[in-house]
Amino acid sequence: MASARLSPNGVGAALAGDTNLRPIVQVVNLRCVNVDGKGTPRSDRWRGLVSDGAETCPAMFAGQLSDLARSGLIRRGSVVQLDEYVINMVGGRRVIVVLNLTVLLAECDIIGNPVITPESESSNQNNPRVEQFNGTRQYGLAAGNPSPTRPNGNVPVFQPSLAGNSLNTATRLSDKSPVFQPTAQPSYRPAPSYKNQGAIAKNEAPARIIPISSLNPYQGRWAIKGRVTAKGDIRRYHNAKGEGKVFNFDLLDSDGGEIRVACFNTQLDRFYEVVEVGKVYVVSRGNLKPVQRNYNHLNSEWEITLERDSSVDLCPDENSSIPSQQYNFRPISEIEDTPTGTILDIIGVAISVSPSTTVQKKNGTETLKRIIGLKDMSGRSVDLTMWGDFCNREGSQLQEMVERGVFPVLGVKTGRVNDFNGKCVGTISSSQLLIDPDLSEAHTLRQWFDGGGRDASTQSISRDHTPAASRNEVRTTVAKIKDDGLGMGDKPDWVTVKASIIFFKSDNFCYTACPTKEGDRQCNKKVTKGTSGLWVCDKCDKEFPECDYRYLLQLQIQDHSGTTWVTAFQETAQELLGCSALELITYKENGDPRFAETMLSCLFKDYLLRLKVKEETYSDERRVKNTLVKVERFEPAAESRYLLDLLSRSVASY
Repeated sequence: MASARLSPNGVGAALAGDTNLRPIVQVVNLRCVNVDGKGTPRSDRWRGLVSDGAETCPAMFAGQLSDLARSGLIRRGSVVQLDEYVINMVGGRRVIVVLNLTVLLAECDIIGNPVITPESESSNQNNPRVEQFNGTRQYGLAAGNPSPTRPNGNVPVFQPSLAGNSLNTATRLSDKSPVFQPTAQPSYRPAPSYKNQGAIAKNEAPARIIPISSLNPYQGRWAIKGRVTAKGDIRRYHNAKGEGKVFNFDLLDSDGGEIRVACFNTQLDRFYEVVEVGKVYVVSRGNLKPVQRNYNHLNSEWEITLERDSSVDLCPDENSSIPSQQYNFRPISEIEDTPTGTILDIIGVAISVSPSTTVQKKNGTETLKRIIGLKDMSGRSVDLTMWGDFCNREGSQLQEMVERGVFPVLGVKTGRVNDFNGKCVGTISSSQLLIDPDLSEAHTLRQWFDGGGRDASTQSISRDHTPAASRNEVRTTVAKIKDDGLGMGDKPDWVTVKASIIFFKSDNFCYTACPTKEGDRQCNKKVTKGTSGLWVCDKCDKEFPECDYRYLLQLQIQDHSGTTWVTAFQETAQELLGCSALELITYKENGDPRFAETMLSCLFKDYLLRLKVKEETYSDERRVKNTLVKVERFEPAAESRYLLDLLSRSVASY
């Protein structure tokens, strides 16, 4: 069997603090451990013992090395060179945390006569259990004159007595003797350059910069260097501990590693104005936590939370060795079969831009919304939904360009797939929009569009006729809503019907609402006029001279199959009637004929009505409620395309 030469005193020098040594050592034990101690490993982690032929010490292997251990490239007897490592204090003893290594020999006989280092031995002085190389534990590994102790009332345990016995010898490692016993050995004395440096845990020297991919929770001191590719807005939250605020930013290093950094409360105040997108920073001393995939799409196993002693230092002279961003653009055609909630990058030509509208979110706050139509060379088009500030920044610029007849290429970094109206893509707080970016994909799209792609026919995947649409996205009739039992399940059903509005309840089409705002959230609870003549909100316990008016519109719709009642709230009702609730109530109170004209202008016209159907309980009575969430004017050309597509798919199914 092959043999190799190990680095003399490599273990001792590494433990003494020399992290630039790159020693050649042998793995004399290796096993998979449970990193969170909950019975089922969260992910593979490997630890063991490494030897320089004379001494051994514990070693922890970083997560990126797990594949080597699982595949058997690293196993008991393997000879490796430690390219990158740090020394940490774990359980009162120093441990080598291996970040990167080179396998020199995958299999080799045990070299030399390695023994436990005094530091490894001292960590067990108060614990009579000694770990074997094969991963098992046993009591009573005596050497010299053992002294019996009893950790409990039943099991006698022997501890090794190291004093006054010069004949103590260590059991040698071999295939016939896989277990070694602790023995008193002279302490390793490092070279003079290591003297008087203090304990390693107290080392105040700047942390060595490591790749983002090498980060792991076993590192006590670390620093990473990366370019900020995205910076989120300040978000406020409320939980059992009270109110707080947080913002995130993403880092990209020269090796392509990415990680998200979170700053809460005090750290937000320290770093929010410091961090700028596109600049390079060195970040050190943060708390590493497992990534939460529901909120973090980056290809990283960890995320960083900055703490009181964390630092974020600008690197003003950084060159272009760190890229400004990474893109993984997907064709629009692939979005059809992409699961809802997937985070991805897309690029396409903006062919349409809708005006901004105000919508109400689930938490009661209002935000802006704008729809951008994108097409690419895959023969498909998709709706990009912009939210919030994107509507006024990039959205206004895009609208101006399209209205001038200039159709720009738009790249979307970090968009989320949803299926609200077929398949579409929406922006999130960490999204980035690039108008006519200087990228090869953008230049290719521009050449295609100008060379005939402008007139090429495409099929939208964001309409009700989308072949991949789910049950909640199909077109139906008024009668089938009841016949099919829609809305009776745990989740609401979303359907679209082509129908006419035949009646409004004009007596109570709106309600008086509380205008109070808590942060960016408006109360919107119903208010009543008190004896003082002021409006009173029972929830806020406040009085106001003026109140808001919000729509609560009851209307009856009809198609060829029957009629049903539908409720339209603020945004949808305002889109339907074309005026605010305050304007309409003013018309009514003043006897203005525009009140009747507004109501009558919507009657007996065809619409495509998007409905949320859900069973709810009122006064212990359960009934199905239909809520109007979107209204579109009926367009004969679009309806004809829908019917032709429906016919073609029906014929193809036979």
